[in-house]
Amino acid sequence: MHLRTLTVGCRLRKQAKCLQSIRAMPTLQRPANPAEANIQAIVDLERKALAASRWSDRVSDTISGFAGSLWFVLCHVVLFTAWAAWNAFASPELRFDPYPYGLLTFIVSLEGVLIATFVLIKQNRMAAQSDQRDHLNLQVDLLAEQEMTVILRLLRRISERLGVASDDGHGGRTAQLAEETNVYELMRTIEKELPRVAGGGHATSQQPSNDNVSK
Repeated sequence: MHLRTLTVGCRLRKQAKCLQSIRAMPTLQRPANPAEANIQAIVDLERKALAASRWSDRVSDTISGFAGSLWFVLCHVVLFTAWAAWNAFASPELRFDPYPYGLLTFIVSLEGVLIATFVLIKQNRMAAQSDQRDHLNLQVDLLAEQEMTVILRLLRRISERLGVASDDGHGGRTAQLAEETNVYELMRTIEKELPRVAGGGHATSQQPSNDNVSK
């Protein structure tokens, strides 16, 4: 009897430990609606990009942001007005940069070179981020196209199983859309057709044939 009581007590202690471990496990949060999930993903990507930025990028962003603000213009208007007024109306021995203000011209030229450099640094970083987003967008588009191709094939099989006549009134366009898109063939067609339009030539109004572009 005593042995049986000990066995039951061990089982109860094991069950209690199991319950404690289950309660200690982090609860899985239900995914929010798709819009909130997408916004959160974009925010996470932006935070990671900001955290991965170098100190030079942050400095260039700060300077470029200030140089493109109205405060920058107002500060320069006040400074230039005070500079010109002091060197025009002060006593001759106190004028450090008389007309035509050679020192002021040198400072403004140097400032323009530095600001242009900071702006270029920011533009290079933004171009790199834009390239990454374009690659991501291309991957998402390719995945969406592949998913739609699979869905069309499944719908055709379901229609055939149910005996529903498919809409082939457009020359079998449904069957063409159910085929995989040849990305490389599309790129070759774009490279072949685009220069005639961009070069100022007379572009043809004909639609690409199915032999040139395969779906």
